[in-house]
Amino acid sequence: PCWPPPRLLLSPGWGSRAGAAAAAASSLPSASPGGLYEALAQSAPVYWAESGLAALQAGTGLPWWLSIVCAGAALRTGLTLPLAAHQGHLLAKLENLQPEIENLAKRLRYEVSIRGKQLGWSEKVARFHFRKNMGRIVSELYIRDNCHPFKASLLMWIQIPVWVFVSIALRNCSVGAADSEVLAVQEQLSTGGTLWFTDLTVPDTTWILPVSLGLLNLLIVEIFALRKLELSRFQKYITNFIRGLSILMIPIAATVPSSMALYWLSSSFMGLSHNLLLRSPTFRRLCHIPRTKSDSDTPYRDIVSAFYTKYFLKK
Repeated sequence: PCWPPPRLLLSPGWGSRAGAAAAAASSLPSASPGGLYEALAQSAPVYWAESGLAALQAGTGLPWWLSIVCAGAALRTGLTLPLAAHQGHLLAKLENLQPEIENLAKRLRYEVSIRGKQLGWSEKVARFHFRKNMGRIVSELYIRDNCHPFKASLLMWIQIPVWVFVSIALRNCSVGAADSEVLAVQEQLSTGGTLWFTDLTVPDTTWILPVSLGLLNLLIVEIFALRKLELSRFQKYITNFIRGLSILMIPIAATVPSSMALYWLSSSFMGLSHNLLLRSPTFRRLCHIPRTKSDSDTPYRDIVSAFYTKYFLKK
């Protein structure tokens, strides 16, 4: 390594409406759930999302259903894909750092054992000093390699708010409001669908969009789980929680306007596509993601093989 290992032991219009919304958002009307939702629905980010959706549809001349799909694809590709690549870069660094952390932990455990015998430490005191200094060592390594795990959560902190703001913006446009511009968009959405969901302002009574959304989200979860057949107990809890959330989204998507369900479906589809893209060795090299021991030259074949082994060869 280019940096010596750390010391081991014991160191010490739409635009004007957005401006008005920003002013209104500074004083929430109520602490009740309904009041908080109304404040969020009238917030500046939601108005900006409404403005962006309207500008996209007006600028391209596409039907509303296709504009919504394109909006989901554009947000996922232009905003979250670069963040996902950055996350992959950080996670690869963290994985490559584990052998060094394990070696330093062995050395530290030995030195703490020696020092403990010299100073008469109890097992509890020795464990305290080991954990304290191990935490310092790991923090120094994170700083050295610029790969603190918290940075990997940046994707979540940006992706979730954007998803919420766009969803609420679509709901505002679908249910209508006192604003004449929103009412005009609602009229367009009522005839801007396609196939079986021609009216984007009402729920999909066929449940095709909601069920497709649930299945797609479950597929994303399963592909993630297949990266490692033997998951830790905590990973199993998280995976099962997300499975349950994916199933819960089905009845929720069946009660909201089709415009929202369509956006959720297109966003999840792009998420799955990007998840698979980030497995590609060529794309990972293009993004300068460091190679790790867990990388595969045939990732897609491995996914199919793991899926078949898990679900069809189980005894």
